[in-house]
Amino acid sequence: MIASPPSPTSATSPLVEFRQLHFRYDVPWVLRDVSFHIPRGKVTALIGPMGSGKTTTLRLIGGGYRAQSGVALFDGQDIGQMEQEQLYAARRRMGMLFQFGALLADLSVFENVAFPLREHTELSDTLIRDIVLMKLNAVGLRGARDLMPSEVSGGMARRIALARAIALDPELVMYDEPFSGLDPISLRTAAHLIRQLNDSMGLTSIFVSHEIRHTLEIADHVIVLANGTVVAQGPADSIRASTDPFVVQYVQARPDGPVRFHYPGRTMTEDFGL
Repeated sequence: MIASPPSPTSATSPLVEFRQLHFRYDVPWVLRDVSFHIPRGKVTALIGPMGSGKTTTLRLIGGGYRAQSGVALFDGQDIGQMEQEQLYAARRRMGMLFQFGALLADLSVFENVAFPLREHTELSDTLIRDIVLMKLNAVGLRGARDLMPSEVSGGMARRIALARAIALDPELVMYDEPFSGLDPISLRTAAHLIRQLNDSMGLTSIFVSHEIRHTLEIADHVIVLANGTVVAQGPADSIRASTDPFVVQYVQARPDGPVRFHYPGRTMTEDFGL
């Protein structure tokens, strides 16, 4: 196992926290005055309509983007103020499962999982082999070690990517749409793995999902984004019982409600001269 550096903050404090954060690519704002916390050791679901800023939130946590104002904290440290070396050190404490897996096509299953170990450690080949096989075993795919990415199914590719994401024993694992495009069996397997690995490895997990039923089954904490703001956050049961119009529309898949259908832009009068 690869030990992570000790956390400088209290075990009861949030691992990730946004405080009055604003972010945009151009105009309008993608996230506006967003504040939330990610509790340590828990599974947190980030849900909301398409375009509400969920994947952008993951990129801000990973330091891929920097906010225009407000603060994004990882273990008490401002991600937006980190120098490159400090940011890379923080990222080594994070694992990321990209949408659809993003496996390296020219590397075998084994070498895909070994890749972060070879890049970021000086472990011997024997120890790397043992770690890779343990991680593949944790996702049920130790027997697929010699296959190429083109020889595995979509569900298997997602599990291999998960084994790669946990190869360095991160404190935080982020999942971008881990259930997208999966059949019912693979979807339930993926949901079970997120929950099981979080608990058995002592992780903190954040996942973006549109699959409401399984999301609310496995999540300890839920954050609902809509129109670039946090409209609700709390335990899954409180989200199910919420009377907030945004939450009700999304959780119950209602076509009508406060979630905007039209992307903000010029008025009909301005565009058509009516």
